[in-house]
Amino acid sequence: MQITSEGRALLSPSDLTTWASCEWAFLRRLDAKLGRGAALPDEHDDMLDRTAKLGDQHELDYLEILKTSHDVVEFDRPAPPQYAEAAAAALDAMRSGADVLYQPTFFAAPTPDSAGFIGFADFIIQNAAGEYEVYDTKLARHAKISALLQLTAYAEQMQAHGIPTGQQVHLVLGDRTTTTHDLADIAPVYRTQRTELRRVIEERLRADEPLAWGDPRYASCGRCGACQQQVEQHRDLVLVAGMRLDQRTKLIRQGVLTIDDLAVRTAPVPTMAKSTLDRLVRQASLQIDSEHARDHRPRFEVLDPSALDAIPVPDAGDVFFDFEGDPLHTEDGVHWGLDYLFGLVDDRADFTAFWAHTIRDERQALVDFLAFIAERRAQYPGMHIYHYAAYERTHLLSLAARHGVGEEAVDDLLRAGVLVDLYPIVRKALVVGSHSYSIKKLEPLYMGEDLRLSDVTNAADSITAYVEAIEELRNGDPATGQRMLDQVADYNAYDCRSTLRLRDWLRSLRPPSTDAPAELDLPPIPVEREPNPVYVALAEHLEGVVALDRTPDETALALAAAAIDYHRREAKTFWQDHFDRLRNPLDEWADTRDVLVVERASVERDWDTLPRARSQSREIRLSGTLAPGSRLRPGGSPHLVYDTPPPPSVGSPGPGSKGATDRAQVIDVRDDGEATEVLLLERLPVGGEPHHEFPVALAPSSPPRAKPQPEAIAEWGGSVLDALPEMLPDPALDLLRRVPPRGALAPVVGDDTVSAVVTTLLGLDRSYLAIQGPPGTGKTYVGSNVVARLVREYGWRVGVVGQSHATSANFLDAVIAAGVPADRVVKQPKSGADPEDVEAAAWTPVKNGAAIAAFLASCEQSGTGGVVGGTAWTFANESTIERRSLDLLVVDEAGQFSLAPTIASSIAASRLLLLGDPQQLPQVSQGSHPEPVDESALGWLADGEHVLPPEFGYFLARTRRMEPALTASVSGLSYNGQLTSMASGRHLEGVEPGVHPVPVVHAGNTTSSLEEAQRVVALAQDVVGRPWTDGDTVRKLTDEDVIVVAPYNAQGAVIRQQLDRAGLTGTQVGTVDLFQGREAVVSIVSLAASSAADIPRGLDFLLMPNRLNVALSRAKWAAYLVHSPALTTALPPSIPGLALLSRFIELVEPR
Repeated sequence: MQITSEGRALLSPSDLTTWASCEWAFLRRLDAKLGRGAALPDEHDDMLDRTAKLGDQHELDYLEILKTSHDVVEFDRPAPPQYAEAAAAALDAMRSGADVLYQPTFFAAPTPDSAGFIGFADFIIQNAAGEYEVYDTKLARHAKISALLQLTAYAEQMQAHGIPTGQQVHLVLGDRTTTTHDLADIAPVYRTQRTELRRVIEERLRADEPLAWGDPRYASCGRCGACQQQVEQHRDLVLVAGMRLDQRTKLIRQGVLTIDDLAVRTAPVPTMAKSTLDRLVRQASLQIDSEHARDHRPRFEVLDPSALDAIPVPDAGDVFFDFEGDPLHTEDGVHWGLDYLFGLVDDRADFTAFWAHTIRDERQALVDFLAFIAERRAQYPGMHIYHYAAYERTHLLSLAARHGVGEEAVDDLLRAGVLVDLYPIVRKALVVGSHSYSIKKLEPLYMGEDLRLSDVTNAADSITAYVEAIEELRNGDPATGQRMLDQVADYNAYDCRSTLRLRDWLRSLRPPSTDAPAELDLPPIPVEREPNPVYVALAEHLEGVVALDRTPDETALALAAAAIDYHRREAKTFWQDHFDRLRNPLDEWADTRDVLVVERASVERDWDTLPRARSQSREIRLSGTLAPGSRLRPGGSPHLVYDTPPPPSVGSPGPGSKGATDRAQVIDVRDDGEATEVLLLERLPVGGEPHHEFPVALAPSSPPRAKPQPEAIAEWGGSVLDALPEMLPDPALDLLRRVPPRGALAPVVGDDTVSAVVTTLLGLDRSYLAIQGPPGTGKTYVGSNVVARLVREYGWRVGVVGQSHATSANFLDAVIAAGVPADRVVKQPKSGADPEDVEAAAWTPVKNGAAIAAFLASCEQSGTGGVVGGTAWTFANESTIERRSLDLLVVDEAGQFSLAPTIASSIAASRLLLLGDPQQLPQVSQGSHPEPVDESALGWLADGEHVLPPEFGYFLARTRRMEPALTASVSGLSYNGQLTSMASGRHLEGVEPGVHPVPVVHAGNTTSSLEEAQRVVALAQDVVGRPWTDGDTVRKLTDEDVIVVAPYNAQGAVIRQQLDRAGLTGTQVGTVDLFQGREAVVSIVSLAASSAADIPRGLDFLLMPNRLNVALSRAKWAAYLVHSPALTTALPPSIPGLALLSRFIELVEPR
């Protein structure tokens, strides 16, 4: 940003990035430019300097590449007096049809009402249509939002001057790949950010006083140099170790403004768990005590001595490990990053180094390190590898994946508990009076006189020293270079010794005991150790093939391999996360989805043995804070987490860790907006001793047993493997290959989609067909009538699979309504289903899989068709349904059904019908997968498109539910404008149809907002009682005609209270999951969060178009979108989030 001699502002594209990173620092620099305060000191950073130099060279390299194939017009960088002249020259060049412009100037003079613009684009390139598109070179390996906003700034400047502008912008990344992005996904966010920044600058230009710290109008990051000065000066809460910004906001709202205020706080803080507040108060108090310590050592307290029991018994083979790495290392401009030193010391502090000066060396260093550890474990079976914080563990995994070596060895180290992270032990056992728990801040407590002797003092210095040492070794004096390298090794060795000393010091803090130290007794992860051999064989076919260079068939094979390993990876991720939770302090995972931190507990029924039970049980009532986005429902089986030491009947991953049991079932859940109350049945193991402890938390339940799905996928994968090099003619493989169905797609005549689909299915040759049905378009009607005709007229045997029993059961009801006799439609009820619900079902319940097999056999013998419903477990089970015995398998809600269970189910049929909408609620996955096999079947086919490509099947383009105005908004949000409305003959007096944005200003709200709840009630009261016309029916709108959708249970509870107080008891309130498939005359959506910073699960969750689509499209006539306007002014954390925010802005602020 520049300030002109007239005192006006000139903004550059990079100013948006600076503003977004820290509003306070940006405005503080503006004050300095205006003479309202001293200039901020320059912060020198060797890494940034090196990055800038590499970036300049990357830009020049790309310029040379362009010169070989284009005519390039190059521009010099003008001085400020020549800005207008230089910008005019650039515009003239574009109007003259220049091929490529390098470093053109864009300039707009400031006006009395608004800031001006100055910028110098990297490259402007003319496309084949004669339009100009913006290209920028960035050293990063991934596109960044800040870079995309800069590109958009130049595109908007071109548009403003009438230059033909393409609809895309491009980033040339450090690996020389080019990423392309749609302007439509970026421009709304850019315009909102620009407008807000201009408004704030004008506000500050009119101000007389310098900006005050803590001004509630502007956010501060608390971390940059500008903020750090103020944090220290004002004793800000950010000083408190472990303080999150949302916790800071909660405390400030209660008048707790400084670390000193917090240190003496005794009153509770609304919506903050007592355990969290107690720890923060204790932390603040110790930090203040440490400030006055004469020896400059931080004070500490042993908070939980039992946590120290997690340190294993010392062994002569123990090693203490630390990585050093350079993220900017590259040898070809394609592959980036190098872990140049794997260092460790033994229990005598003798140092061993594994050096890697190239990517090839890095692979060898990993192999050598793992071989060293394997040999040492053979010699010392009780050895452990100590480290501090999670980097070493996670990076070993990523290195093994990067080089394709050692994955099993690293996994074995994790399973056996060989890696011991001292960080969670410190965090659970101690409170240290330091503003950070980095190992550097702890060293004064235990390092004594062993001070660092080299000039290398931190990680960034180490990287700079390493780069300089290698340069000297290769191009200068080798002896000097080696001495410099030795200094780097000294830094690493010091860190390793520090970890050794920390381990020993922590052990010295253990209270005296006559018991022998407990040894770790890690429970086995209930997951197969080795991947399936078919997975390994398929993966070998792709060895050496770069993912970006794959053919569609190679991509399909990669997905096939990943599908075989899908359930193993899902389960392994869950159990690793589960055991990590038990080892780490509760407040570090309290915000994890499906976690309830218990604040109050009582016994409703004490331990006894119920009739027909084999073990004792009790009922307990737990009340506390439920993590945002959680779903606790009656019948669920969460883990009950007990503090250290857990009761004898509760398992634990080792000494010092919490214990957990899954012998629990949710009976009832209630939420009043302040706390969530859960009534649970807790069972003991047979013979287990009753206890009187209460859980400290509820944690996510175990994943369901996957068998026989993995076996079915592996069997299918074996058939794919056997057919190679030919591609097996198979519906699931066709789906993975994204090839059109093998068979002609019949055209739709008039409105008769059913006949077209029937004709197409009859002509399919071992393939699939997809139907995308947006809300209200009748996809269930089409699907059920197709099935009914195929069963009645052609005697087909059809399966219906869904994500849940309820999904498939609903579809079966529709099939019966379409004319299939109920005795020809069977399903095995869900285990534990209510007998009354089973009795009331339209379809015929059967006892077990054998009964389903007998039913299908009778269908074959009689030649009469039949329908079987179930889940993926049903159709993957060969003893229930023979392989390929079904004529058709319908995958209902295929937009939420991932590829892996689709493949597992597909093996039962010769054809697939994928029915659903990927633009509604997405499939949820918790595993880490090498390929997108966790994506939904329809989502994979659509490949990011909002509308199914026509070569894959049918898009149902007309909705009977929503009015045209409402349809237009939903269509623009989720269907590229291709969804239209057939609705007519309706009217709600005094209310216009469509989406109505309702901005409500509020601050500091995260998962509930009373301000929005009150507005929701006012909106509901306004529409209830109005005359509603629907065809020939005219009546008064009732409260039951209104539904309210909220993203969080807490907001739902607040709204429920307000509605009940207003007498609107018939209005249902819930999350989008509750209302999928349902409709009402009016839908009111409340987003609750005040700003992006207040959203617990991030902007991507709250503004996901899929969720907004479901929420808005429940309405027939009108949908109200109640939101804080501040949601539109913050930058999202991801590129996909940028597109989400743009679509939301277009929804609430249409141009």
